[in-house]
Amino acid sequence: MVTRKLELLAPARDKKTAIAAIESGCDAVYIGAVKFGARQAVGNFLEDIKEVVEYAHKFYVKVHVTINTILTDDELLQAKDLIWKLYEIGVDAIIVQDMGILELAIRGELPPIPIHASTQCDIRTLEKAEFFQNVGVSRIILARELSLEQIQKICSAVSSIDDKENAIEVETFIHGALCVSYSGQCYMSQYIGGRSANRGECAQACRKKYTLIDENGNIIAKDKHLLSLKDFNASKQIENLVKAGVKSFKIEGRLKDENYVRNVVAYYRNILDNCGRKSSSGKIFADFEPDVKKSFNRGFTEYFLKKREKCFNFDTPKAIGEKIGTVTKVGKDFFEIKSKLQLNNQDGLCFMNGGHLEGCLVNRSDKNGAVIKVFPNKMNGIKTGTEIFRNQDVAFEKLLSNSKIKRRIGVEIIYRDGIITAIDDNKNSANVSVDFTESPKNPDKMKENFIKQMEKTGESDFYARKVRVCSDLPFIPISVVNELRRKLLDELMDERLRNYKRDVQKTLQHAFFPKEKLDYKANIHNQTAKEFYENCGCEVCEMSLECSSCTQKYIELMRTKHCLKFAFDMCGSPKKLFLIDDKGKKYPLEFDCKNCEMIIHN
Repeated sequence: MVTRKLELLAPARDKKTAIAAIESGCDAVYIGAVKFGARQAVGNFLEDIKEVVEYAHKFYVKVHVTINTILTDDELLQAKDLIWKLYEIGVDAIIVQDMGILELAIRGELPPIPIHASTQCDIRTLEKAEFFQNVGVSRIILARELSLEQIQKICSAVSSIDDKENAIEVETFIHGALCVSYSGQCYMSQYIGGRSANRGECAQACRKKYTLIDENGNIIAKDKHLLSLKDFNASKQIENLVKAGVKSFKIEGRLKDENYVRNVVAYYRNILDNCGRKSSSGKIFADFEPDVKKSFNRGFTEYFLKKREKCFNFDTPKAIGEKIGTVTKVGKDFFEIKSKLQLNNQDGLCFMNGGHLEGCLVNRSDKNGAVIKVFPNKMNGIKTGTEIFRNQDVAFEKLLSNSKIKRRIGVEIIYRDGIITAIDDNKNSANVSVDFTESPKNPDKMKENFIKQMEKTGESDFYARKVRVCSDLPFIPISVVNELRRKLLDELMDERLRNYKRDVQKTLQHAFFPKEKLDYKANIHNQTAKEFYENCGCEVCEMSLECSSCTQKYIELMRTKHCLKFAFDMCGSPKKLFLIDDKGKKYPLEFDCKNCEMIIHN
């Protein structure tokens, strides 16, 4: 177990989801503003973000706001104004992709709010990580495709405790949906329908059906979700990631609901608590046992953390949930299955039937030992040998919806010589005076009542770890004790907030970029970003693909570590392969076997 502070970073689609994440134990939340977030559908007004900030800071939880799309010249000016407003309402950091924002910061036109380089910046090499370190950003968010060894090398280089002046934090994803392409390097959605992933409008072309053929027209796979990946689950590798030097552990999911966030955050909170100190404050009082298998997932993969694995699910891009078991018997309107789990009425079940995902609801189930007799609302082709999954656990979802999970800050309350003092877990303190001098008729009873009432923190954000009486108490009416407690805890919260310290972004500077010439893959969408790269010694040969000035005819639409030759056991085959979409469009595939990468061209 390390002694340094670790950060569990949770997604928030809105104010309610953010509060659910905070209550469930995250150390920071990331949320989108009205504009310029990579999840355009889930923007939030400044007033709501301000409320999130005020709530989060009570527990020393940080709030990061995503401004991680590429921007036009006019939008960059709007983003500048937005960043100032975010800083003024107390936001702790911004997550950015557009280098124009870094150029503004270098010019001194932005407030000293910490800047995090988004995973959209395509940070997958040591050289790229060191570039952002030399520029001086506060944090880099690594590409999901990296191995533990690669992550460790980057952490050692840029976040060394021996070089505190130049050290930057490293953040990596640990859970949620995976982009099949390197983030920031996917142009499929833009090319197909003009919806740019770099502008927050991804149409998820990777979740659609494709046919794979060779150069002779032979079909290798027909109408399959060939670019659809399982969901990331790094829970078994958290300790290794901590040892590698990662600071922040990020859960994907700004489109997910409160139940999903509540369950997944609580699950990873339990794991991280065994690996190091949390960077926020407060104890989580949970009333459910978290289980990520019961929330939305497409099946799980560790991706490339330890070894190359078959990380895809070609059959469906939809949630399959947790495996229940295999059908052993089928009747006219029922089937039997062996399972240790319990099924509930109206549970959602799913299974593959003829290459398609089918579903049904449980009308009734009878359990006899390890055998469950299930009466679904429709059989839909269920037969002996069918693998059954549950993608909707009604009882668990109800448990999450009704959860009273609560985060509270530990406090010690001490009475001494007419003063009541409260000291919280972060050593903040407050006190109130007792204006009573009459001795109680029964001192022991007075002490008992005082302790009992002080322990009743009610619906406040505190819980009493200990109440101590260190000198004789005067007679204090119970109603007054309660009022003193409320006043004391209010004063303590005010003191906590006064002592909350936001990190400050150090001065940024230009640095040598590891490439001399840049094309559309640098995602340069405005003149200020262009100036930034030029000031970093680059020749900008081409603006972003989203700009009309891009005249490239042969475009790298996607570069991915997910390789179809590997998936179909064709490694080393000289055959040329092509993808065909549902409209008959043919995409040539290129294979960089040295780096185990596949490239999709137009």
